[in-house]
This record gives sequence, C-alpha cells and structure tokens, in this order.
Amino acid sequence: MSILAFAALLAWIWLFLLHGHFWQGGPRLPRARPRATPPVAIIVPARDEAATIGPVIASLLAQDYAGPFRVILVDDNSSDATAALARALPDPQARLTVLTGTERPAGWAGKLWAVHQGISASTDELVFLTDADIVHEASHLATLVAGMESTGAGMVSEMVALNCTSFAERALIPAFVYFFAMLYPFSRVNNPNSTLAAAAGGTMLIRRAALARIGGIEAIKGELIDDVALARAVKGHAPIWLGHSSEARSIRPYPHFADIWRMIARSAYVQLRHAPLRLAGCVLGMVFLFFMPVISLFLDMHGLNGAVFLMGWTFLPALSRAGLSAFWVLALPLIALFYVAATIGAAIDHHRGRGVMWKNRAYPGAQP
Repeated sequence: MSILAFAALLAWIWLFLLHGHFWQGGPRLPRARPRATPPVAIIVPARDEAATIGPVIASLLAQDYAGPFRVILVDDNSSDATAALARALPDPQARLTVLTGTERPAGWAGKLWAVHQGISASTDELVFLTDADIVHEASHLATLVAGMESTGAGMVSEMVALNCTSFAERALIPAFVYFFAMLYPFSRVNNPNSTLAAAAGGTMLIRRAALARIGGIEAIKGELIDDVALARAVKGHAPIWLGHSSEARSIRPYPHFADIWRMIARSAYVQLRHAPLRLAGCVLGMVFLFFMPVISLFLDMHGLNGAVFLMGWTFLPALSRAGLSAFWVLALPLIALFYVAATIGAAIDHHRGRGVMWKNRAYPGAQP
C-alpha cells in the first residue's frame, strides 16, 4: 500500500509541476478592439432551443463590432418555436438570417450538418461558431477578433463560464472544466510545437482560409466531439489558441444530477474511442489519482499524504472561476467517482447498442 501511495504522490507532483500547469487560471483575452475589422459570419446551430434562443440571438445582434457581421441561425429540425422566437426579435440592422435546416445526410453528426449549412450560406472572411445557449457581452466579438489578430492564430476558442446555480451544478460543473484542462492543458494546446489540440465549442472564431485548408466542416462531419476534432484539423496547418472567456457564459441549466450524467455520457466513451481497454485504464487511473491519496491520509502514511494537498490545490482555481467555496475540494474524490460512473454507464449503453443520445437524436454507429 505504501508503494501505491508513494506512486500517487509522484503522479501528483508530476501533474502539478510538469503537466502544462493545467490547474492554473489559464489565459484570457483582454478586452480590446482590433485594428482590422474583417467581415464575420456568426453561425448558431440550434435544435429545440426555445428556452434560450431569445437572449442568445439578442446578445449576438447587439455586438459592438466596427466591421460588418451577420448572424445565421440554422434551425436543425426543431420541434419547438426556436426559429419563430428568433425571427420575432428586434433586428433594425437586418443582420439575422434564419435558415431551416435540411435533413442530415448519412455519416453526418446533426450539429455539424447544421454548421456546414450555415457556413455554406456565407462568404465572410471570419466564421464565429457559437452555441444556442451562450450569451455574449457586446464587446465579445471585437475581443475575439483582436485576440486572433494579436496571436496570429488560425482559430481562437474560449471556454465560457458555465452555469453554477443548482446544487448539482455547484457540485459537478467546475470539475468538468478541471478534467477538460487535465486532458488538454491550455499551455500545450497554445504551443505551436506541441501536437496537442483542443477547443471549446461554445466559442470558436476561425479564419475561412484555415477552414478551407482542412477541407471545410465536411472533413470532420461524423465527429461527436466536434470542437476538439476541428482544433486538431486546424492545428495541422495553423496555430490555435484556447483560453477562458470573461465575456460569454452558458445559460443552459443542469438542475439535476441526472442532467449532468447525460451531458458527461454523451461524449465520455467517444473520448475513449469506444475501447474497453482505454475505459479500464481510465477507471484505474482515476481511482489511483483521486482515491489513493485519501487512503494514504486515512492510513496516516506520514510523508505520503502530500498528494491530498496537491490534489486539492489544483482544484481551487476551477472553484474560484465558478465563484464557489474552497470547501468543495473535500468532495473532489466523490466528484471524480461520479464522472467515472457516468463514463462506465456510457460504455455499457454503447455495447448494448444504445449509442449516444442527444437532442432526441440517436447516433448508434457513430465513430470517433
């Protein structure tokens, strides 16, 4: 047991010091105005988003950007009033276009087919991809364009602030960002000499030239983790930048633990490429990292329970960004257990033929 505890301590020392400082606050774009103001197409794919589409589209139409821009909402066969609510919004500059999406062809993920239709309906130099549950400060588009200008990136992406209102959200959502950064340390993503690539789908600004270079959205048409797939494709040809946003936030609620379970399960086993051996390694690794330090603490293994301190310390910035108490670090092992259980549940569903369900749409044969 002491050998395992010592190994866990070494693992946390490595994660703390040598894993791209994944746990730190991460980069943020300063609020700024770009020198050049190229035309921008803002693409919003939406399926059954009547609850959020109003404030989202209103925030995009209100962008304080000196250059020309327009908003293209692609209604992805919604069964509610998503399109009608968007069309009813005040639009004095006639910047909003609402497209009725066609049925997705075989081999396409639903969201990506909607995005492809929106991009095909525009010719603007920059393409801003965002989700139908993200509201934006009026300065956000200008800040993103200025960030792309200053970094020289082919794509700029931001992890937006996530909703942390319900008890379930406060317990589990900060860990979503924490585990994402552990998988994809932002400093390595932003390093052009590293092959690691990732993006956050809620906010992605991409040059049309970079998109054309990879073969357009069609190059990743079947991907369920589409943001990371797009980042990986773009980074093969141009630098990318990933950070945290100060000017955009998600308004999608996850009031119950079951809602967050479904959100995790949607992509967890896809991330592991539907491989049972990868799943086994993930489960063992999570148990080793997040429970071995606790075991060493309770067994009073002097000198070996420093892993508990490092584990808690790395979680603090994620809690701070969410405005939550530091006492939530005490729950991190249980939070990790929840994520592991949701991943196992996703694997069981996959191997029972249920596949991925999202927005009342099934992807039984989706391949990563």
